[in-house]
Amino acid sequence: MSPETLLAPLLVRQDGLVSLAQAVEAGVSPRTVQRRVRSGGWERVLPRVFLVAGHPHTDDTRVRAPALWVGGRGAVSGPAAAWWHGMRPAAPDIVELTVPRGDCPRPQPNICLRRRALASTDLVKLRGLWLTDKPLTALETAAVLTEGSVFLDRALQRHVSFTRVYRAYCRNLGARGSARAGELLIAAADRADSAAERRAVSLLRAAGITGWVLGHPFGRYLIDIAFPDALVAVEIDGWAWHMGVDRFRADRHKGNALVRARWDLLRFTWHDLTNRPDYVVAEIRAALAAHGDR
Repeated sequence: MSPETLLAPLLVRQDGLVSLAQAVEAGVSPRTVQRRVRSGGWERVLPRVFLVAGHPHTDDTRVRAPALWVGGRGAVSGPAAAWWHGMRPAAPDIVELTVPRGDCPRPQPNICLRRRALASTDLVKLRGLWLTDKPLTALETAAVLTEGSVFLDRALQRHVSFTRVYRAYCRNLGARGSARAGELLIAAADRADSAAERRAVSLLRAAGITGWVLGHPFGRYLIDIAFPDALVAVEIDGWAWHMGVDRFRADRHKGNALVRARWDLLRFTWHDLTNRPDYVVAEIRAALAAHGDR
């Protein structure tokens, strides 16, 4: 019986990948593995990890191979774990692995090694891979992304609760990136939109823009930030994961009423204010300038 036949069920589960230890356990000798590599039937993608001919290189194999390389000693973490969980649309170029302190596998191309102890609560096995569970994955991925607040907001909407993320943060205080993660959590925890409005006001003041009113009455509504003379309304959305259906509908009704009354309506999110402040200021200036040209 050929090695490929002996390993067939495993190869199906592992996208065509097999480790040397797995091959030997299935009854394939190390010498046979070496012959397969020399003949081109198997490709060595990492030390002691092979891709069997007929199976393509994919994002799945790119993330799974490092996990097989370290075996049960480590876990996929960071953006690679976020992609494996379905929290990111694309796999990253660099696969991060978290391994125990004192474990010193030789560095490999396109693999980032983190050495630390992980609580069992922060680990999960998914489709044959050990990786950080969703709460810690969401937190650590947000901490390294440029638009980390956008990613964390979506994760809180679709994948994991704030309470679980906060608990993961507490368990991993002091780890690399925890300061940035803490900043994001503080922002996400502010259930009112007051933090977003304060940030918008700070931008206006720093830019020297005047003529605005905070909480300007408009019928039965209040405009977050209004320029009454220019009929420019600025509406600030906080973190989307806080927004319920009723709040969403009320905001849209207010927006429609403003447009009917010929106000120029600008909407910005928390993420615009934190990641694209220049864009926010430029849009407000443009709206005010357009009023002057009328």
